[in-house]
Amino acid sequence: MIRITNQLEFHHLRSFLALAETLHFGKAAETLHISQSALSQQIKQLEAILGTTLFDRTNRSVALNRAGQLFLREAQLVEAQLKKSIARWQSEHQGNQGKIHIGFVGSAMQCYLPPLLKEFGRSHTHIQLHLEELTNEEQLEALESGDLDIGFMRSNQIAPNMNIKSVYEENFSLVLPNEHPITQENFKNLGQLAQERFILFPNEKSPLYYQQILNMCAFHGFVPQISHRSIHGPTIFMLVENGMGVSIVPNSLRDEHNYNIRFIELDNIQQKTNLFAVWNKTNDNAAFQNFLPML
Repeated sequence: MIRITNQLEFHHLRSFLALAETLHFGKAAETLHISQSALSQQIKQLEAILGTTLFDRTNRSVALNRAGQLFLREAQLVEAQLKKSIARWQSEHQGNQGKIHIGFVGSAMQCYLPPLLKEFGRSHTHIQLHLEELTNEEQLEALESGDLDIGFMRSNQIAPNMNIKSVYEENFSLVLPNEHPITQENFKNLGQLAQERFILFPNEKSPLYYQQILNMCAFHGFVPQISHRSIHGPTIFMLVENGMGVSIVPNSLRDEHNYNIRFIELDNIQQKTNLFAVWNKTNDNAAFQNFLPML
């Protein structure tokens, strides 16, 4: 079996299939654009490789024998599989099929990403999207290693080999326990929270966000007392709900239905938070090239 497969070439199968279809050396040779003698030589080579004849030949006719009929079925399967493989390769090479690996921070899935992914899915039904929630730091590492095609993060500190694009800008929101004395009606500025404990994303996980919070507080004359750190919105909200401190989060992360907390959108301050799309400049995933215009 190994000897046969090592010696068998696709031109043998093409010659066999053409002759099996026409049962005429002249017509088959014309279909293949080769001479009758070349076709006859290829059929003889094929039969020698297989160790049996495939056609019953006379001066007037050519017919498949039993071995030829059995081989015809297998040769047709090989030809069909090759056509499918070539079509799949062409489709993936042109970006019509394939996979795109996407990383994101939690807030990106609250507002920006869902309609984008839905629209892309409608227009590119044969491209699979693989989504993974990761921190800014984890996304950058995965982009460097090639495990992600694109990341949606709140960090603009990237390596020179990365492209970056701001895709969404929004306000921050203050997060307070429901029983907190500061309300939407009496809130004036962050200076009212100078004595509060703050729950923030860790500096090393999201340095841009962290620095923006420090800048906002510094503008009102204080340095926030950071009591707890978390990278997960639900954890932050539970801590706030239980009186462990207050927080400031991107407005899209707010959840007013599942926690006993209140949000005050900081729409009167200069600082905004940006969601960035980041991808490797050398990314050659053809499917991913179809995703970029969506940004």
